Amino acid sequence: MRVIDVEDLTKRFGDKTVVDHISIDVDKGEIVGFLGPNGSGKTTTIRMLCGLLKPNDGRGTCLGLDVIADSARIKAQTGYMTQRFSYYEDLTIRENLEFVARIYDVRPRKTQVDHSLESLGLAHRQHQLVGTLSGGWKQRLALAACIMRDPMLLLLDEPTSGVDPKARRDFWERIHELAADGLTVLVSTHYMDEAERCDRIAYIFNGVIIARGSVEEVIEASGLTTWAVRGPNLPSLTNEIRGLPGVEQVAQFGDCLHVVGSDPTLLERSVATLRARPNYRWGLGETSLEDVFIKLMDNAPVPAQ
Repeated sequence: MRVIDVEDLTKRFGDKTVVDHISIDVDKGEIVGFLGPNGSGKTTTIRMLCGLLKPNDGRGTCLGLDVIADSARIKAQTGYMTQRFSYYEDLTIRENLEFVARIYDVRPRKTQVDHSLESLGLAHRQHQLVGTLSGGWKQRLALAACIMRDPMLLLLDEPTSGVDPKARRDFWERIHELAADGLTVLVSTHYMDEAERCDRIAYIFNGVIIARGSVEEVIEASGLTTWAVRGPNLPSLTNEIRGLPGVEQVAQFGDCLHVVGSDPTLLERSVATLRARPNYRWGLGETSLEDVFIKLMDNAPVPAQ
């Protein structure tokens, strides 16, 4: 079942086109990652999908409902977790969930609140003031509030920003459990490791989707070759390599240097002399998603306003 199926979605604010004729499809139970830099149009797209913003152009369905004519019905069946934490810090976790339950007329209220507390591991903190929680626990509360209404679609807008690695891992384990139960998830993120947890990804830049598919498909389609080199004084080696014919990117990852280019023959020819130096270990490496996205950003056209 296709849960999101939109074509040519467009949003303008005055003379500025923020989202430019993009198309997205997401199937039931699928987790799709929505990636892109700040200001690329991710949040605007998510808000159009859940009925908070009306598109200037485009068509399609969300949850089988028309994204323009049925926005109120879409909102009623969608859980939307915003970038900014938006719950009351002077109330407890339970009080916040009870408030949300009353707003949406969730019934039976106590049963649903209790279930949300248990399922997100919040029960033992339910009487703690939200203002005293860490970012990871606030994130759990926000997710609990989103799923308490049993939505059919979950829209997550950079949900793990500023959260520690363990909390991020716990969060993603819960997202995969929800998807396994049939919940459909569209999640925007800046983190490459989170993108790799998704079934598919779509990369938006300047309001235009410039890559889509599984992580493996996106990396393969980039046509990039990556050499990995280890050895002493990598910053100095970086300066020598940068600018050589066929070298498009040079980036250090810990004790390893990634040397990346689109023309494997030209790239190998340029690094051949450097590879003969003692004390350095060269080998063909795996192109990372970050390497691909840097190329996409460098090559993406600026859309007409």
